[in-house]
Amino acid sequence: MIKYISLMFVATASADGLYDSSPMNFDNNIMNYENSPMNFDNNIMNYENSPMNYNSNRIIRDDSGNATGYAVPKANGGLNIYNLDGIREGYLYE
Repeated sequence: MIKYISLMFVATASADGLYDSSPMNFDNNIMNYENSPMNFDNNIMNYENSPMNYNSNRIIRDDSGNATGYAVPKANGGLNIYNLDGIREGYLYE
């Protein structure tokens, strides 16, 4: 009986971990204003996200140094990732 309970706990914890990083989780969903490019913090018009801002630590660059996108920190420690058109391409859950 104890082994069964332990396995159920592990399975539940794994499922919760998958949900935490899933786009179905509202914290990660594009419908959440914190993740939306309509939020100025995430918008390409914000100078922190501009590829012209060479001092920004948000800019993602390729091996040649060309800007390919930007990453905006989330309040929960994750990152929203956008391309240079301001379209959200993904996120990193932390």
